[in-house]
Amino acid sequence: MTPDEYCQEKAARSGSSFYYSFLFLPPSQRRAITALYAFCREVDDVVDECQDVQIAATKLAWWRQELSSVYGGKPQHPATQALQAACAEFNLPEEQLQEIIDGMEMDLQQSRYLDFKVLSLYCYRVASVVGLLAAEIFGYQDRKTQKYAHDLGLAFQLTNIIRDVGEDARMGRIYLPIDELQRFDVTAADILNARHSDNFERLMAFQVERAESYYAQAIDALPASDRRTQRPGLVMAAIYRTLLDEIKRDGYQVLSQRTSLTPIRKLWIAWRTWARG
Repeated sequence: MTPDEYCQEKAARSGSSFYYSFLFLPPSQRRAITALYAFCREVDDVVDECQDVQIAATKLAWWRQELSSVYGGKPQHPATQALQAACAEFNLPEEQLQEIIDGMEMDLQQSRYLDFKVLSLYCYRVASVVGLLAAEIFGYQDRKTQKYAHDLGLAFQLTNIIRDVGEDARMGRIYLPIDELQRFDVTAADILNARHSDNFERLMAFQVERAESYYAQAIDALPASDRRTQRPGLVMAAIYRTLLDEIKRDGYQVLSQRTSLTPIRKLWIAWRTWARG
């Protein structure tokens, strides 16, 4: 299996909405964004699958070295081997890739977030940075597109947090800001014990409204000159906004279930959005 084939299998196997957003790209861009996605999945899996914090930290340190070897060395892992070609072709900065690992390390260091300001830093590192890197791969003429990519990445991560409240709680993590839990009179124990309530629904409605505002803000910031090249992000936004609609329609039952869209529905949304330009 070649490095590109490894990354392709990693992306397809994940079933992620990201996979559908770059199906229609030209081959070189598709290889690059798939390599970036595979790398993100690898470092994310370290945090999600490794129960021992010290072992996880050691593995993330190894990935830091792998990233360094991408720039002027010989990476060992197929994901970083594929990423090396992408970084060279699209001039992806090492500093931003290292910031993704900074975000993963935050997961090892804390499981609660005091307020949205602190949560925003986490979202920037694990998602907005990915959006900025993706924008480089897709190509743009107007630097305002960077603002779009930043805000869109933040919106994606907020959507992930909303969708995964129950799943994260079962791993002892709560990404909903503490001051917002207090504002809506929802306790950490309510989240950890999956206690659904009217207060919880109001809290989640607030979270969804904020995520939707970032989608709107991102799309408003996208210059018309770059709309066509940035279609993969618009595809992803269409899929994720549909997911938010489903979560609302289900009454925010995210503590006990994980709302998702079927592959055929994702493919339909992706094709429709791409065709619209």
